[in-house]
Amino acid sequence: MERIEAFLYKEAHLLDTCQLEAWLALFAPEGVYWVPIAEDLPRGASASIIYDDTISREERVHHYLELSFPAQTPRSRTLHQVSNIRVASRDGSTLVVDTNQVIHEIRGGDATQVGLGQMAAHVAAVQFTLQHDGDDFRILTKKIVLLQRNAALGNLTFML
Repeated sequence: MERIEAFLYKEAHLLDTCQLEAWLALFAPEGVYWVPIAEDLPRGASASIIYDDTISREERVHHYLELSFPAQTPRSRTLHQVSNIRVASRDGSTLVVDTNQVIHEIRGGDATQVGLGQMAAHVAAVQFTLQHDGDDFRILTKKIVLLQRNAALGNLTFML
């Protein structure tokens, strides 16, 4: 359990410190970053808030790091709180890990743009499907079920 916790804390740290290239490397080549609307439907069965395969995830990170666009000018700062880590299932070299997370996000600035300077808290049940990779893990799926997924979400152009 200690190695699993260390991996999840590392993933959160990479996101919070904007080390997004290193974050990309945590995913298996076929890995998926997914924020569904309907939590109980399988992938592809309904629309998603975010559904990124490898190419889409790399494109999202490239846009965030290399391009200037209004939704991330200035860039969001985040703080991920990871708790209630539990192994839901194991199957050979794959395990499913459930966590609860609160992702605090703020974009600095002033009142000239809507939402700037206002703290947002995104509460989520986050499920990781992890694959053993030597002494570490690779993410096969990161599924983020936002508590407020049926409400107005605002700017989600940062990494959850």
